[in-house]
Amino acid sequence: MRSLLIFVAIACCANYSFAQKKGESRNEIDLKKSRVEWTGKKMTGEHYGEISISQGYLVFSKARLTSGHFEMDMNSITCTDITDEKENKRLVDHLKSDDFFSASKFPHAKFEITSAAYKSENSYLITGNLSIKGKANTLSFPATVTSGNGVTTAKATMVFDRSKYDIKFGSQSFFENLGDKLVYDDIEIKVELVLMAK
Repeated sequence: MRSLLIFVAIACCANYSFAQKKGESRNEIDLKKSRVEWTGKKMTGEHYGEISISQGYLVFSKARLTSGHFEMDMNSITCTDITDEKENKRLVDHLKSDDFFSASKFPHAKFEITSAAYKSENSYLITGNLSIKGKANTLSFPATVTSGNGVTTAKATMVFDRSKYDIKFGSQSFFENLGDKLVYDDIEIKVELVLMAK
């Protein structure tokens, strides 16, 4: 029994030393300060709003971003451009329905960083997998990571093709002759991740 305890202690020390050598640190996302803004466009205009982040973290090695993960609560989606309360609710309910994000069946969308290529001071090329409605597709986009006054913030703009996630409503990828009912496939998401202060 004593030999087993010694072995476990040595293994733990070895793992700790390995982590220290890598210099990695996992930093939790401040859910109250972080935000996601979405914009969807159609033939006759556009709508935009916000989605809450439900959890997430970023990993750094020697002060450079290496990986990370965050989740969006699709039931929290809002519209901020429609002032009429009934019309606003109608759009939000439609976005949560099976025509769009099926929020009751798939309450969370996820993004997993698989590569963070350092380009220059504060700049990265991020590649990762965006999962919506149980489907995952790879996206690449530029991002910035800045630190100041004890706060680290990561910002990026992601554009994804909703047709790749089986979101068919008003999509020319699935229907023809939509006219002014056309809703464009590309959806823009602006992400601002503020990390918890240590």
